[in-house]
Amino acid sequence: MQDHANERFEVVDEQDRVIGTARRRECHGNPALVHRTAHVVVQSADGRMLLQKRSLAKDIQPGRWDTAVGGHLHVGESYEQAARREMAEEIGVTPTLPLRHLFDTRIRNRIESENVRVYGLVHEGPFVPQPGEVDELRFWSAREVIRALGSGVFTPNLEAEIGELRSRGLFG
Repeated sequence: MQDHANERFEVVDEQDRVIGTARRRECHGNPALVHRTAHVVVQSADGRMLLQKRSLAKDIQPGRWDTAVGGHLHVGESYEQAARREMAEEIGVTPTLPLRHLFDTRIRNRIESENVRVYGLVHEGPFVPQPGEVDELRFWSAREVIRALGSGVFTPNLEAEIGELRSRGLFG
């Protein structure tokens, strides 16, 4: 896995306006530095959800299952540009596939603060997991996901995202 510690993120205010930049390692560990991420929820035609198992080498939540695609925005990049770039990088999917904006959310915890734009994609694969970032990809049924909630196998961010998807009637 590449060392991303010196990667720069745009820091934003509560209205999502850029107010500066900071290094990744500064943002991860300082919840006052709000930064942006894009997620893509990938579902099969029959409604199963593709999840990625985060590499054990990741700095945050190693070895846990997470949203199929998720990544920080590069400086000057839009949410959609980041989502498409991350789709290609993390799971090897053509970045021109149709994305649907599902919702925006905020993650606030003791480690970090992120503004997240969540997109949806229906796609059956094939998928190519990014070495060093993703250890495994697999589709989960709604029943499997619901059974695993609260067990510690999912990232807290994924658990919150699943709750939001369920409340909006978009999953399970």
